[in-house]
Amino acid sequence: MGKALIGIDLGGTKILVGKIEDSKISDTYKCEVPVDGSKEDVLKEIINAVDVFFGEDIIGIGVGVPSVVDIEKGIVYDVQNIPSWKEVHVKEILENQYKVPVYVNNDANCFAVGEKHFGIARDYRNFVGLIIGTGMAGGIIINDKLYNGSNCGAGEFGMLPYLDHNYEYYCSGQFFKNEYDSDGYEVYQDALKGDVKALKLYSEFGHHVGKAMQAILYAMDPEVIVLGGSVSKAYDFFSESMWESLQTFEYKKTLERLKIEISKDPQIALLGAAALYYNAQGRK
Repeated sequence: MGKALIGIDLGGTKILVGKIEDSKISDTYKCEVPVDGSKEDVLKEIINAVDVFFGEDIIGIGVGVPSVVDIEKGIVYDVQNIPSWKEVHVKEILENQYKVPVYVNNDANCFAVGEKHFGIARDYRNFVGLIIGTGMAGGIIINDKLYNGSNCGAGEFGMLPYLDHNYEYYCSGQFFKNEYDSDGYEVYQDALKGDVKALKLYSEFGHHVGKAMQAILYAMDPEVIVLGGSVSKAYDFFSESMWESLQTFEYKKTLERLKIEISKDPQIALLGAAALYYNAQGRK
């Protein structure tokens, strides 16, 4: 009886496909996205990549995309950096091709599901997976299940109004460009060298992240917030000011119990796509 899954992580420039067996990625295949190609060109690349691993042992396929998704029908809309993907019926196309269940969701939700089933949040029933990278978005797990909202819009904490913009403006890699016309990667490299200016920028950044955390706590009251994304790698540089900012949160017992974890698996997006199968089956 088959027991393996296939996960697909569709990025703006690459397609990463992996075979997951015994809760581990046994093999991966990567190819470039034909960004200027037609909808069919991109689909052909995905199918060619899946064909590398597909066999009788595959029981399901999960797809993570950086876009809005109709969860029930598996329709993907307006994929970032792929102009031809305005409306693609991914679930229907892949199910017709492979005759196994296919589940599609956005990348932030895949991150949260991946941490739930394969990562450091396995023992938590209620948590938020928060991606802090070029943008800011989250996935919400409630009673061991992913909460999508009615339109796959739950967890978009970065879009909440904050100061004169929103949280994403101040709490993602955009902050360094927006406020100080600096490249976030260069600021990180300078901070690694102990540069005082860079460390000060991260201290200010952490203050804003702390305010975003408060919004999440008031809305969701999670057991733990798991941070992922490129900027989370700099956690040591902004964690102190983030926790200082959190101290104005009204419910002190909540703060005492709150845990902040940093994602440890660099391939959690791929695992998360595959984990959409387990989420749909109600597996804890």
